[in-house]
Amino acid sequence: MGPVTLVLTVCLLSAPEKCREERLELEIQDSLTQCLRISGYREMLVKDFEDIPNLQFNIQLLVCEPPRLAARLSFNCSPKGEFLGLSVNGQQVSFTENVFYEFVGSKIVSVWSVIDKSAIEAQLS
Repeated sequence: MGPVTLVLTVCLLSAPEKCREERLELEIQDSLTQCLRISGYREMLVKDFEDIPNLQFNIQLLVCEPPRLAARLSFNCSPKGEFLGLSVNGQQVSFTENVFYEFVGSKIVSVWSVIDKSAIEAQLS
């Protein structure tokens, strides 16, 4: 496999006809501030899609203020077994994630992510 590339479609609301794709090499850090290399990120995504076959990333809000990009993502999915330490076991759950990316040039250097785990817990009780 080649390097993982994030394809980001950039559109300005004032000029949607000028949409363009930006291809960005990924190098992110996990919550323990340990560097997660491209291969580790790829493995994480493959595992996510194996564990959650109907996983889709739905963008509710996207804000870009260089050098940062912020997104509110919504999910409506059915994780096969345990998810975020919770026994979901195929039950359909809905939750959101707020994620922030920081760029240096075309590389992602930092990622901050907050998942609404309490929303999942409420659906399981």
